[in-house]
Amino acid sequence: MAVSTEAPVLQSSSASESEDSARTLPNALGPEKSVLSSMLKDPEQWITNAREENLTREHFYLPAHGLLFETLCELNDRGSEIELVSLVQLLHDRGILDDIGGRAAVADIYTYAPNAAHFGNHLKIVKEKHVLRSIIRTCTESISEAYDNPEDTAKLLDQVEQEVLGIRQSSETAAGFSIRDSVGEVMTRFQEILAGEVEVQGVATGYTDLDGMSKGLKPGEMFVVAARPSMGKTSLMMNIVEHICVDQSTPTLVFSCEMTAFQIVQRLVFSRARFALSRIGKGFKPSKEELIKLKRASQEIAEARLWIDDTAGIPIETLRAKARRRKREDGIGLIAIDYLQLLKSNSRQAANSREREIGEISAGIKALAKELEVPIVVLAQLNRGPEGRTGSSLGVPRMSDLRESGTIEQDADMIGLLYRSAYYAETEEEKEELAGKSELVLAKNRNGETGHIPLTFIAELMRFESRAREDD
Repeated sequence: MAVSTEAPVLQSSSASESEDSARTLPNALGPEKSVLSSMLKDPEQWITNAREENLTREHFYLPAHGLLFETLCELNDRGSEIELVSLVQLLHDRGILDDIGGRAAVADIYTYAPNAAHFGNHLKIVKEKHVLRSIIRTCTESISEAYDNPEDTAKLLDQVEQEVLGIRQSSETAAGFSIRDSVGEVMTRFQEILAGEVEVQGVATGYTDLDGMSKGLKPGEMFVVAARPSMGKTSLMMNIVEHICVDQSTPTLVFSCEMTAFQIVQRLVFSRARFALSRIGKGFKPSKEELIKLKRASQEIAEARLWIDDTAGIPIETLRAKARRRKREDGIGLIAIDYLQLLKSNSRQAANSREREIGEISAGIKALAKELEVPIVVLAQLNRGPEGRTGSSLGVPRMSDLRESGTIEQDADMIGLLYRSAYYAETEEEKEELAGKSELVLAKNRNGETGHIPLTFIAELMRFESRAREDD
């Protein structure tokens, strides 16, 4: 029994669609046979080569070819000898010889390519045809989804965008690396750090202790800054954003679900000018020096490559689509989100479970950081746990206080818990003594040390600054 080699076609789901929808899908049967022929003749070299190029069964248009390729890879992995007679016997014993086309088909593939000189070119053709088929399949499925679920537009758009990007990523071959080169690069970086030439490996936040512990915000990492309300987490996030996009000229994208773009920019300008916004009132006249500082700060903020999206309750699918576009068009190097629990997920699974929804949002943010290869700073709310503690632990947050979902703790690469002791002071004297003192507890750091980072909060400027450690 021989399998049919008739080329599959793309079937239309609607009679009104173009007749072109029934055309044969892109394929290259000749190059497929040539690649398999080379593998059969020199398995050690060409199966290894194909593996390095990420070739899989799905790349083959003809199912029989994909099945034979999978069998050859399995035998090679086991270290079994691969030659025509024993291979045919194995396929027969497994009951799949007829699926491949019989003895004659295997023998025909073996003799198909006189030599392997064109292996690389034929492999490239096979992969290119697979990409074309993947594009057609994705577009066809998207058309069907668009007809069947027209009300879930944002989710569909995010899904289509992911699948198209997935085709590109799967078609690219990761470059190999030399361990010698890698060790050399590690030691070079180590020497630079010792010499003081490199202080951070990622994007510097502007806070000495935080940068020392984290070595900067690294591409693909998710940094969660969590706190109870009124602790100043938005101010801390925008202080970091200001340092990165203004002082370091790194393109930055901010999603603000709580404050408007105007409020964010107003904070940035007055905080950078070190001018207390609360001073402005009827009859107030700023000094000439203050006006100069405000003008300078406003110019610096205006020239910064900063984009602010203040869509309230933005769905995670929409957020990811906007971030991809900004990365593609402007090469953003940082994303900041205020805050996680104000985002939404439009998936059906999240509709009946807030915990599952938060879990999907958290996972979506982490996936976005890895996909775009940028660090993401995301704010999060804590539950009332800190208020329920007593003694010296009153108000001190813990990772277990993260509100509504433990998956945030799992997804984050770093978690900073922000609190101000003065907020929990019981007497006016104690409040005065603790005024301005705040701490960021780096409770999780996947790639470094954890600990307390002392900060000073200047309330009238909505600004956090580094503070010397008391034991120093």
